[in-house]
Amino acid sequence: MPTAVAAIPSSVRWMHSPPGQLSVEDVATMVLCKPKLLPLKSVTLEKLEKMQRAAQETIRQQEVAQREQQQQSQQ
Repeated sequence: MPTAVAAIPSSVRWMHSPPGQLSVEDVATMVLCKPKLLPLKSVTLEKLEKMQRAAQETIRQQEVAQREQQQQSQQ
């Protein structure tokens, strides 16, 4: 009479437990999840760039006003 042991795959490991107790061994496997999209620029960096553009615009406006004042004083 053939035994049922031959049909069990090699990945199953036999464990001896006391009668009446059932033990199951779980093998951890990798689970792939949906990738998260990260922003190319952080919020802080965007705020700093916005402040820098505003400062540059203010300086440009001041330079234009200063040139206009110089032109008026030369006339």
